[in-house]
Amino acid sequence: MSKLKTKSGVKKRFKVTGSGKVKAGQAGKRHGMIKRTNKFIRNARGTSVLSDADARIAKKFMPYSR
Repeated sequence: MSKLKTKSGVKKRFKVTGSGKVKAGQAGKRHGMIKRTNKFIRNARGTSVLSDADARIAKKFMPYSR
């Protein structure tokens, strides 16, 4: 059987942790920071863990992740 292909957009945007959760960058921080509150900007630092429903979709496109 041939190898499965990984979606290149998914491999650039997501990482799988050792426990199998999917990490992603925070949304909503590309532009328009003036209208965002300081609390939003502070809370949106770093990365976040996707919900189970979203992680299931992302993992579908990464067949060789853990």
